[in-house]
Amino acid sequence: MVDRKVVVAAHGHCFDGLVSAAMFTHLRSALSQSSLRFRYLSCGYGPNMQTIPQKWLSGDENAIVDFRYTPTDKLTWYFDHHITAFASDIERDHALAGSQRFFYDAACTSCTKLIARVGQERFGVRFDRFAELCQWADKIDSAQFASAIEAIDKSSPVMQLSAVIEQHGDADFYQLVAPQLLEVPVEEVALSAKVQALWAPIAAATERTQARIERVLEQRDDVAYVDLHTETMQAGGKFVTYAIAPECVYSVAVIRMRQHFKISVGYNPWCNKPRRHDIAAICQRHGGGGHPVVGAVSLPLDRLPETLKLARDIVEELNG
Repeated sequence: MVDRKVVVAAHGHCFDGLVSAAMFTHLRSALSQSSLRFRYLSCGYGPNMQTIPQKWLSGDENAIVDFRYTPTDKLTWYFDHHITAFASDIERDHALAGSQRFFYDAACTSCTKLIARVGQERFGVRFDRFAELCQWADKIDSAQFASAIEAIDKSSPVMQLSAVIEQHGDADFYQLVAPQLLEVPVEEVALSAKVQALWAPIAAATERTQARIERVLEQRDDVAYVDLHTETMQAGGKFVTYAIAPECVYSVAVIRMRQHFKISVGYNPWCNKPRRHDIAAICQRHGGGGHPVVGAVSLPLDRLPETLKLARDIVEELNG
């Protein structure tokens, strides 16, 4: 029997993206009468990638999960929950009306949750043995933590795995770890020698990153502003701002990534104050995207003045 090649293009450097890839693999395998061979792609929202290049979709079947829609006849399956998943309402309506295998729900708290729900309700596939994995993906992606302190606590092996994915979640890592998540419990994957070897330097860098954020953070009315453009981030600083400045309503951070600048914008879910702005809409106007409560914009490394100006403009808009 000849294998059918299934390409799974997933949101890269993202716990929900990786778990979505694994859960789609479980769904598609359960529906198959033939042998399937899966290839995983890690896709990032950089300045040179707004959609997935069509040449990447080279399988007999091609799936995009937890990432922006690419209009192409090559696409076989689609799952996403970002409000900015489609370029327009027209594109969304056309895509969803034209396929029985495209699924989108902006109200869903994670793409993993969407795949598991659709898999069970539409296709009758059980996800019971992945309940803990799916709960972790949903919790991490939607920040369902009791406090900012809990959100930045990396004592759990699964939170360590999430931090490793943020730094090392390229295609090779996805190709290695996605199948493992289907075979053994997520905590066992997190405690594996490979993951722990990658976690060790991140653990040390995390302390430096937190100290760096505390040193440069500026409170600008409702917005905590952090400028980290001078050196590449070696560890994620997500939610650290809210632990340092719990009274802020929003955060805006300029982050130097390996290949681009990222302006990260977020609403503080623990501030006990209402959110007045749709962050996804703000980011989308500048070529980025995300959710109403969190989003980002990416710019090339040779456009620092424009990056800093845009970050300041977003701060002013959030304070308006």
